[in-house]
Amino acid sequence: MIERRSPDVVMTLERLGSLHQSRLSFMRQLTRRIAREGWSFHTHAFNIDANGVGHAVYTAKGPERLYSLVAFAHDLPPELRSDRVIATAWDATFTLFDGVPTVADIERLSQNIPLQEAGRVSESELTVSRANRSVRLWDHCVEALASGNQPDPAQLDAVGYLMRTTAVYGSGKLGAADREVIANRPEMQAPFQAEMLTVYLIRWFVRDLIEHMARSKGGEAAVKLDRVIAARLGIGNSTGLGMAPFIVNHPVLFNNWIMAREEAIARVRSVERASPDEIACFNDLVARAEKSVQAWYSEHPIQIEKLAELGADIATLLQRLKGFDFHSERPWDALWNWAENHLTSEGQEWLASLMLEPYGELVDGLGTCMADSHTQANIVDGSMPVSELLSLIEQSFGWALDVDWNAPEHTAMAWYVSEEKLEPRLGNRFEEPIAAYEQPLAPARDAADAYRKAQAFGRDETTADFLTRHPDCRHTVRRAQMARFAPYAEIRSNTIAHDILPINMLRAKLSFFGVTHFDPRSDRWVRVCMYAGAPYPTELSAQNCEHWIYPEAAS
Repeated sequence: MIERRSPDVVMTLERLGSLHQSRLSFMRQLTRRIAREGWSFHTHAFNIDANGVGHAVYTAKGPERLYSLVAFAHDLPPELRSDRVIATAWDATFTLFDGVPTVADIERLSQNIPLQEAGRVSESELTVSRANRSVRLWDHCVEALASGNQPDPAQLDAVGYLMRTTAVYGSGKLGAADREVIANRPEMQAPFQAEMLTVYLIRWFVRDLIEHMARSKGGEAAVKLDRVIAARLGIGNSTGLGMAPFIVNHPVLFNNWIMAREEAIARVRSVERASPDEIACFNDLVARAEKSVQAWYSEHPIQIEKLAELGADIATLLQRLKGFDFHSERPWDALWNWAENHLTSEGQEWLASLMLEPYGELVDGLGTCMADSHTQANIVDGSMPVSELLSLIEQSFGWALDVDWNAPEHTAMAWYVSEEKLEPRLGNRFEEPIAAYEQPLAPARDAADAYRKAQAFGRDETTADFLTRHPDCRHTVRRAQMARFAPYAEIRSNTIAHDILPINMLRAKLSFFGVTHFDPRSDRWVRVCMYAGAPYPTELSAQNCEHWIYPEAAS
């Protein structure tokens, strides 16, 4: 059996910022389950007027439970439209209701969901969300459909979505149900399944809403959105620095995501012989994935460079595949070993995702391992000898022990929460008075400090003795002890260096959601697309639930 890659290779920000969606991505886990279990979907209510104001309810019925998206549509003046967390109005607001809401529930939710942070919800609500229209594309689509025409495909492809969410909150936010309420439900055991179901149903609502607006404007002349065109459209998402600290603050959870992916890669590399069907599946999806990359557009210099590298990698890979012997022993390991020497990290991770595709039976079961079930992770083992503690710090933060943490370039940045914007921010501690407000998001620096202090202790003394003298090091000790069961918990890069790129942290998390076409708007926030290409809920089947993420290749 091929071993998983070392955390020292996988967990650098440069590598994490090159990850792509895969079979284990949370959106794909959801659509696979829905199809396998034969969920049914129903429009429970659609009470929206000609101005696009009102509410709708979409219900999903699984084997044991029902979930309902409650959507509120608003007639939002352009001057109030903003993607910022501190916005107070949106084009649409949503909640995922646990069951089917009553009339009284709808009334209660109508007084709270449109307010978002200013409102409060109950344990009956699993998520709270909001979205804004892509205004020019929205207006173009309404005008075209109202006049009996289809919208311009080029304009649609340039944006990829009609609405973009600016937040999808769950896990107790604003009073919604805590994660523990749903964690043991089979359909919710994988991470972020309530949020992914919310977005999936939002996409259905958005299609219905724009067709409703076109009918209201054009009457009998109006037409529905072409089924093929509608399938290409996803739901956009604007994600900024608020998401970046997540992978630092949830080390065990993030470890489980990475470890599941690395285990999947190792299993496929260990396959002794590839069958003709597996080879055909891989080659087909390489062509389809290449088409997706060709449609991936960005104006940001960082992403332009990465796309150029990926394009060159794909060309190199395609040339190699022409003479590659898939019938040899362990062909995927041979292909991977070649890739490590000839492709950039971007191309390697693109290839890794594609190598998993033919092997659902080997890979898909790992999805159940991706939630955080380590309830003891926050408990410090005070009986551990200092010698073992030092060894664990070396294991997770060895690279950081040689860094000169007194050098300004290694500590230039500081994470803090903006009082005005209520969002995480990253600033230069030597240029702004923010050091006093710094958030604990520099585990490598703190680990190096704890290591230096621990070296002054006798190696047979206990961790409890050490923490009695240095209680400020408790968080580092806790993180170091996690390495015993979470080898991928720690980033092997400096999160406060002068040249830190937070978009690498954003992409690492979003790739596991299953988003595509990352489009940075700066080094600190990114726009992406969700569910583009997916069948709509009432059209989802065992035949189309799996590879919708890849566009059909030209014949």
